[in-house]
Amino acid sequence: MGPLKLDAAGVFAEAQKFQKKLTAGMKVLGTLDDVQFGVTPKEEVYREDKLVVYRFRGDRKPTAKTPTLIVYALVNRPYMVDLQEDKSLVRNLLAQGEDIYLIDWGYPDRADRWLTLDDYINGYIRRSVDAVARHAGVKKINVLGICQGGAFSLCFSAIHPQKVKNLITMVTPVDFHTPDNMLSNWTRNMDADLFVDTIGNVPADLMNWCYLTLKPMRLLQQKYVGMVDILDDKVELENFLRMEKWIFDSPDQAGEAFRQFMRDFYQGNKLLKGGLLIGKHEVDLGNVTMPVLNIFAEQDHLVPPDSSRALKSAVGSRDYTQIAFKGGHIGIYVSGRAQREVPPAIHDWLKARA
Repeated sequence: MGPLKLDAAGVFAEAQKFQKKLTAGMKVLGTLDDVQFGVTPKEEVYREDKLVVYRFRGDRKPTAKTPTLIVYALVNRPYMVDLQEDKSLVRNLLAQGEDIYLIDWGYPDRADRWLTLDDYINGYIRRSVDAVARHAGVKKINVLGICQGGAFSLCFSAIHPQKVKNLITMVTPVDFHTPDNMLSNWTRNMDADLFVDTIGNVPADLMNWCYLTLKPMRLLQQKYVGMVDILDDKVELENFLRMEKWIFDSPDQAGEAFRQFMRDFYQGNKLLKGGLLIGKHEVDLGNVTMPVLNIFAEQDHLVPPDSSRALKSAVGSRDYTQIAFKGGHIGIYVSGRAQREVPPAIHDWLKARA
């Protein structure tokens, strides 16, 4: 192979193109307003401390007889499921006829330092489920748990199976010790007690930094270099900024709940292996006997597919279905493929069990 030859004319043309993009982008940036999210109308049906349960309103009345409550993770804001009009799991489920509620956890502060997983699962989630059931006039509801919220939903369904008609888990970790689980490998030998005793609530910026450094080139460099290509497209730029706003709009984590989640889930793998205590209740996934739909992402770098697949052999349900989605941890909510595939799959599965 001979020496690399630079095409001076080509380099100059690329530089000119780049300069034009930047110039046009500066003009577009000057026209942008603050990006908004959460496009679907909703009403408050329950409030406790910082938690609010909302019911979403679609363009028509729901045809589903059983409401579905979305339980999101604590580490991010739940509006990812209703990010914008053409990227909304909520909006598409409503269009299918489902009756959708959601827990908004709010932003924990120092007053929440001592909240435990028992407070979240047997407290907040239990009372939210009861509130939705009362509001809808039913005895049981469907629960849709997402990521960490899916792990919480599994615990809740194992402890209170009489309250859950159908359980749906999305990108939910079950086996926390799969070899490709980078977060688990990082935290396996972490002194969770010293960590929480020292800093109390876990700062959101620290959590975000950990997630971003799982893919540093892609999440800290490449996406911002690629942003130049859309600087002159107002719609695409707004979409990019809306996602960035969600990524960095993360709540702090209540110290005691974080301590237990680290020790019992990431380090002890007790959700799968057993011995997990939530308050006075031991979690046995064999008690999850209601129908279960498990949806995971094949290119998920936060929750590896094998971590979610482990649910099949752990639950006691005889009605278990799993769906592998071709995409990543975030794409399962917002990609075009997800909008076309995921909501109809959930609706069809629920309808068959109505």
